[in-house]
Amino acid sequence: MIRVVLADDEAMIRAGIWAILATDPDIEVVAEAADGREAVELVRAHRPDLALLDIRMPRLDGLSAAAELRAAAPDVAVVLLTTFDEDEYVARALAEGAAGFLLKAADPRELILGVRAVAGGAAYLSPRIARKVITRLGGDRLARAEAARRRLDRLTPRERDVLGGVGRGLSNQEIAAELHLSEGTVKAHVSAILLRLGLNNRVQAAILAYEADG
Repeated sequence: MIRVVLADDEAMIRAGIWAILATDPDIEVVAEAADGREAVELVRAHRPDLALLDIRMPRLDGLSAAAELRAAAPDVAVVLLTTFDEDEYVARALAEGAAGFLLKAADPRELILGVRAVAGGAAYLSPRIARKVITRLGGDRLARAEAARRRLDRLTPRERDVLGGVGRGLSNQEIAAELHLSEGTVKAHVSAILLRLGLNNRVQAAILAYEADG
C-alpha cells in the first residue's frame, strides 16, 4: 500500500485528487492539509511513503515544505503539483529534493502513474514539464550532451546501466529485473551515482541521462 499525505489550499482540488487516487486500490490518502506548514506536521506524524504538495500554498509553499521534509523526513518522497505556467520553479524544486512534478491539468491516469512511479523509487516528470525543463537548461545541445557524457565517464559500466534505467523512469525494482540484480544492489548503485556525480535526486540523474543521449 502506498500511503500519501495530500496538501492543497483549495478544498475542491484536494477532493478531486483524493477521488482520483482512491480509484487505485494500492494508494491510500492517510491525511490532507490546506497549507504547507500543516503538510509538514502531518508527514512527521504519519510518515507516509509520499507527500503530494501543491507548489502555491499559504503559510509555507510547496517548495519550502519540500526543503523542510528533505531534512526532517528524507525517507518520504515528495511530488509537487503545478500548473503549466509555473514550470520555472522546477529548477529550485530539484534542489529541494522533489522526486516528481505533476500537472493539475493532466490526465488523471498520469497522477496515478506518477505517484506509483515515485513511490517505487523512480523519478517522474510530467512530459510537458520535462520538455520545458530541457528547453530551459539552454545552451548548445551538442555541447551539453558532450559535457554530460564526460560526467558519466566517472561511473562504472554497471552504474551507467543503472543510470540508463533511471533516465527511462524505471523504478529500482524494474531496473533490478532488467539487469538481473537485487533491488538492494540497485539502490546502492543509485546512491553511488548521485554521490559520484554530485546530484541531489533521481530527477537530476534522469535529466543528466537524457542530456547524455543527445
